[in-house]
Amino acid sequence: MSFTAGKFIRNPHLQTILPLFLSQAKVDCLTEEFCFQDGDFTEIVWSEDPQHKAFNDIVVLFHGLGGSVHSAYIQEMMMHLKQRGHLGVLMHFRGCGSRTNDTTRSYHAGETEDARFFIHTLKQRFPQARLHALGYSLGGNMLLKLISTYGEDSPLSSAIAVSTPLELETCTLHLSKGLAKIYQLYLLKELKAHLLQKAYKLDLVTALGLSIKRIKAIKSIYEFDDIYTAPVHGFLDAQDYYARNSSRQFLSKIKIPTLMIHAHDDPFMPASVFPDEKELSESIRFELYEHGGHVGFIEGSLFQPRFWLQKRIQSFIESV
Repeated sequence: MSFTAGKFIRNPHLQTILPLFLSQAKVDCLTEEFCFQDGDFTEIVWSEDPQHKAFNDIVVLFHGLGGSVHSAYIQEMMMHLKQRGHLGVLMHFRGCGSRTNDTTRSYHAGETEDARFFIHTLKQRFPQARLHALGYSLGGNMLLKLISTYGEDSPLSSAIAVSTPLELETCTLHLSKGLAKIYQLYLLKELKAHLLQKAYKLDLVTALGLSIKRIKAIKSIYEFDDIYTAPVHGFLDAQDYYARNSSRQFLSKIKIPTLMIHAHDDPFMPASVFPDEKELSESIRFELYEHGGHVGFIEGSLFQPRFWLQKRIQSFIESV
């Protein structure tokens, strides 16, 4: 199932932004609190009541940077899964639900232990179901790193990563150039809002030397990661954090059926981050399309657009 961008909407920025306005998916989701081993919590969201019936396939969703259940790509996928008779469940990264989490730490592009614990819990709760995992952008980076540690003894039957920033430093710096700055401003606004909520709740001055004034003065995602993401999660600085967590270095170790979907014109990253075939394990199917933007992939025309991404993901899951 190949992708051809819709006529007159091949521009990468249109492909990236249009889903925000075109999506009409509004899934009546069920939200519950999920506790991690350290006592902190997040919110998980089901596409429908998991006790309503037995499901053969459960798809775990991981959103991108600053994303949530309200993100258009999550709503569209939740609706599509429900229509196909599959169960979808979104694990919000810490602090990304309706309430900020209780600890100074949050989440990052390589923080796999929360997802590992959540998937393990799901496997125990639904032992007969096949589990699949789907990560978008930053969530895709985390997922690829995670499944590289499972080897062949994996609780997941398959994995899908969409528009993944495979080299974190390269992609972060790319967002500070040209038209990509628009996306950085949008993402940074969300990141700072979450961190300010945390600063009003917790003492970040004592813990990290971060005052509200300092947070408000952050000018780039790189700076945000350098003064918050890296130190709060035990990294030396942003460069150390990016180097240790970029998923490109882990691709050869993946042993479960994995689909990677990318667009050559993705405005969030340069083409240099895409791997060579020799870097991929035999379990990976890497699909690189000329157009599609960042988590876009809109078919049809401007007046009759169609979401292609959800259909491709569904067909891969059902082929496993």
